[in-house]
Amino acid sequence: MQQAATYPTLSAAFFPKETVLRQALLVVGSVVFLALAAQLSWNLPFSHAKDGEVVPITGQTFAVLLIGALLGSRLAGAAIFSYMTVGVIGAPVFADQGHFYTAFAGPSGGYIIGFFFAAILVGWLAERGWDRSHWIVLAMLLGNAILYVPGLIWLNAWTHIINIPGADWSLTLDLGLWPFIAGDLAKLVAAALVLPAGWSIVEFMRGGSSK
Repeated sequence: MQQAATYPTLSAAFFPKETVLRQALLVVGSVVFLALAAQLSWNLPFSHAKDGEVVPITGQTFAVLLIGALLGSRLAGAAIFSYMTVGVIGAPVFADQGHFYTAFAGPSGGYIIGFFFAAILVGWLAERGWDRSHWIVLAMLLGNAILYVPGLIWLNAWTHIINIPGADWSLTLDLGLWPFIAGDLAKLVAAALVLPAGWSIVEFMRGGSSK
């Protein structure tokens, strides 16, 4: 069976010389970027919970999807795993500067695990050239969907463990999916817009260097 062609990601286009130092810097930079993005939140008027409360939108998903598309599957996976490891060690890198014992013991632990799979999937699709066209929107949509799988399973188990009244999958979706769709779509579009702009810069630099 013929293996699908792979393409350099945007980070490889900007920094084509592949060295251990380059890879380490990209991973460390991604960890810092994701940690900072986790502390950002916005109240968007169109993002509401079932009871009408405005749901704040954090920058985590935006950063995870972007890291996947920029670095590719292997480096993105290493970056997200490093982020999780740093958090487990005790660094306040999770949302609201939370430590691992609050992040993983609470309802959102599964989403952090989902970051790993989402970044790898988006990175794998970027390596197939999806980051160079409108297909990147679909790639990020799939990554976002994958992120929710462990997140919702974890949340459902958490609602049962702490004996929330009426804990079932309907409640799980009300708590962990429906309120976040609007915000996630907004972040998805924002992340997808970064890639064409980045490739335009690459093409401009290549055009300038050939003159």
